[in-house]
Amino acid sequence: MKATEVLADGFGRIREVVHETVTGLTAERLNARPDPEANSIAWLVWHLTRIQDDHVADAAGQEQVWRSAGWAGRFDLPLPVADHGYGHTAEQAGSVRVDSPELLLGYYDAVHEASLRYVRGLAAADLERIVDERWDPPVTLGVRLVSVLADDLQHAGQAAYVRGLLERR
Repeated sequence: MKATEVLADGFGRIREVVHETVTGLTAERLNARPDPEANSIAWLVWHLTRIQDDHVADAAGQEQVWRSAGWAGRFDLPLPVADHGYGHTAEQAGSVRVDSPELLLGYYDAVHEASLRYVRGLAAADLERIVDERWDPPVTLGVRLVSVLADDLQHAGQAAYVRGLLERR
């Protein structure tokens, strides 16, 4: 199995958890927060998607799907267009609200497809390319993609956990 196939499989696993978590939920459940400081499913899925979109687009030298496909306008959030949720306060996280699971899944699926197209087009040697020199050691493309996978899987699991909490109420 090639390294790029492993990465594509990892992105597919995120998709499975996101779809299992979001499908069938009402807007009320998507936007519910277990307590006033906690993140909603909507915020968690929006954030993991924004991070994937931001990081993969940057590595690929492409525009983010958020902007290029009009998702920023469809979400119409009271946040800067470049915002992806990193470092959000509880108030900012609470401002990420959606009207339907279709909106979240539509954006997620568009980012997922863009990510898969990019990853499937890579050669093993591409994963050694330095994409961020601000760290010591500098970050390679392979490390950046694994970082996105790890972060997204954590947030997808958190969203699934929140769904479980809400279903027991």
